[in-house]
Amino acid sequence: MDGPQTYQRLADEALMMRYRDGEIPAFEPLYQRHKGGVYRYLLRGCGSASLADELFQDVWLSLVKARERYAPSAKFATYLYRIAHNRLIDYYRQHGLQLESPLPDGDGDDSWHGKHHDGPEQIVAAQQQAVRVVAVIDSMPIEQREALLLFEEGGLNVDEIAAATGVDKEAAKSRLRYAFNKLRRAFEE
Repeated sequence: MDGPQTYQRLADEALMMRYRDGEIPAFEPLYQRHKGGVYRYLLRGCGSASLADELFQDVWLSLVKARERYAPSAKFATYLYRIAHNRLIDYYRQHGLQLESPLPDGDGDDSWHGKHHDGPEQIVAAQQQAVRVVAVIDSMPIEQREALLLFEEGGLNVDEIAAATGVDKEAAKSRLRYAFNKLRRAFEE
């Protein structure tokens, strides 16, 4: 068994295999690396902090339960976001709901807001720009919004987005392209 510094140097897939094989401390760096992105993905996918909290716990619990079956056929992030995607979709199907706004509901998540700026004018401008970005993302069809969030929040590439959402590469690429085009047009106006 290795120490925390060794774990920090290991790739996600190696950590997950160690965790799968019973090395419990290997889980912590995985969780630390991905908790923020997974939570933001779920929050923007459902628009409710309390529901995102519940789904977030379910995703990690699912990962823990499935650890013995883990086989690195793709990047760990793809595997993890596939679990998150499925949990979000399952929740909505179970409750007969439609996917709604991915907007945070004022829970203090400042990842869309300006942070290190010189003065109040820059902060206001950054906040206004963030509001515009969120509004554009909110107006996207769910498939485009999800592709964009998996790319931005999860750091997934087109192949990984396709694997996480269960579509082919061309569909994932098209969804991502449309999402970026909408963002680009919104800022050109």
